[in-house]
Amino acid sequence: MKTKILAMLRETSDHISGEELSERLGITRSAVWKHINTLKAEGYTIDSVRNKGYKLIDSPDLLDFDRISSQLDTQYIGSKIILLRSTDSTNEEAKRIAQKSRDDGTIIAAEEQIAGKGRLGRSWSSGADGGLYFSLLIRPELPPGDISSITLASGYAVCLAIRSFTGLDARIKWPNDIIIGNKKLCGILTEMAAQSDCIDYVVTGIGINVNNVSFPEEISQKSTSLYLETGTKINRSDLLAEVIKRLDSVISSFLVSLSIDDIENFKSLCATIGRQVSVKRGNTELTGTACDITPTGELIIKTDSGEVTVNSGEVTVQGIY
Repeated sequence: MKTKILAMLRETSDHISGEELSERLGITRSAVWKHINTLKAEGYTIDSVRNKGYKLIDSPDLLDFDRISSQLDTQYIGSKIILLRSTDSTNEEAKRIAQKSRDDGTIIAAEEQIAGKGRLGRSWSSGADGGLYFSLLIRPELPPGDISSITLASGYAVCLAIRSFTGLDARIKWPNDIIIGNKKLCGILTEMAAQSDCIDYVVTGIGINVNNVSFPEEISQKSTSLYLETGTKINRSDLLAEVIKRLDSVISSFLVSLSIDDIENFKSLCATIGRQVSVKRGNTELTGTACDITPTGELIIKTDSGEVTVNSGEVTVQGIY
């Protein structure tokens, strides 16, 4: 009911009376008043004038389910969308959902994460400061060894969405970061639960710096946001809808198989190719030039002693944070 009242307030540029709201919605004027106060508590600025009613003045920068879902006509991803004000981690929330249900293609987004996660156990700065933090829960019929294709597909889809939505020259830092120039814009973390020969579920967490105006000192020199790059506030609901649409298209293709076209498309946006890289694998470090990506998504590095194929590890790319 609160959502319906908000929609009606948005539909008019003038005040709408409590009597009209109550009649159209079939609730009491007291109930209307309670819902209006709830909206105010959530950050909506609503002008209340005796004998005139209510007028929406301003809205907080919150994800809007109706705005997101109205833009979607997806076949798989976004079949269910869950929006949270706060959670420990959207990945952890997705895992809890996966253990209780058979959800597939579900998106879980939060305004803030109090324990956001990055790769290799690192924390991910994800307060309620304008970022877009969400996870995708899917149940692909793939062997566990093919999970890397999901990370590649997710990165490619997000990159395409950002380029289309903003016009920025977003690029992929293999395998799971999106960059603008030499600064990080987005990180992706893929986790799974699997048996020896099959995947139970995969959770892919995606964090995009959208309207962030600053970052913690330790990452301020290597991070950027869409706002800092464009000088314009981005509607996060519209951006999430665009990302979901791209994920639906790209992941459906990648889950069938990584075609030559898929890999070539990914490579065309991969900033890692052609650069000097260092890869930590346990106690050893490989150094060379990233020269190609295999049909299954691994990075090929040309070293002094020959070519090496890498499918995981800590990758440092020359010139990129």
